Amino acid sequence: MIKIEAITLEKAYQDAALTLKCSVTELAIEVVQHPSNGFLGLFKKTAIIVATIDSKKIVAQEEPVVEQKEVVVQKKTTPQKEQPQQQEAPQAILNDTIMPESFVSDQDDEEDEDLASGLDYTADYDEDEQDAESIDEVANIVKEKINSLFTHACFNIDEIVVSVYDENTLLVEFNGDDAALLIGKEGYRYKALSYMIFNWLNITYGVQLRLEIAEFLQNQEESVSRYLVNVCENVDRDGRAQTKILDGVLIQIALRELREKYPNKYVAIRSTRDGLKYIIINDYHSN
Repeated sequence: MIKIEAITLEKAYQDAALTLKCSVTELAIEVVQHPSNGFLGLFKKTAIIVATIDSKKIVAQEEPVVEQKEVVVQKKTTPQKEQPQQQEAPQAILNDTIMPESFVSDQDDEEDEDLASGLDYTADYDEDEQDAESIDEVANIVKEKINSLFTHACFNIDEIVVSVYDENTLLVEFNGDDAALLIGKEGYRYKALSYMIFNWLNITYGVQLRLEIAEFLQNQEESVSRYLVNVCENVDRDGRAQTKILDGVLIQIALRELREKYPNKYVAIRSTRDGLKYIIINDYHSN
């Protein structure tokens, strides 16, 4: 009897057959752990099996070839059905992703604005979700649900605080010893977590999200505000300007701040040929 660990069940079967110097059909296999893709690149699991040679299956090889092929097909079909299901689930989530309103790149794109506000989506809600009448009640429901979710995570974080930021927005705050791990390199985990929580809140409750993790958002806002001082000076002097290349949450913050400061000007995100993004500010609909 041997224990095999591999990325997929199929690979584990093959490794077990090579180690025991027999066919996969001659193995008696017990699956100890099924593979999993994890969450945000975390909690990823490999396939673990315990295998031994099954003497009954060796005897079965003396039977007609047709029956032997049927056994092989059954053995190989089972792991192949499990694997696509694990890969298709994240794709469905990606296809249903709604961009937060502050990520909309063009002020004139009404279709994107409707999509960002969740007007084109319907969902099956729980009774407590349907009965929530005020944003304060929504905040209490969200706090209970999101804390329940993260009790299953391995991060050492404090109780997640959910409060009302304004009449249309909830503030969700993560703090604790491991909270900074939820930000990720260059904020990629922050961005992914922000998308997922926003989609849930916007589709289910029709509210916006302000996500704060270990003061990350506050620090980014302060950094962007300092940078935009010179940009605003150029706008005030010349009537137009553009920012440097900005990425991730930085361009979101800059877009919101510039639109608040210049409501009568055209403020929009533009992309370079390489897909890098920056913001332009000029007279409305002026090129």
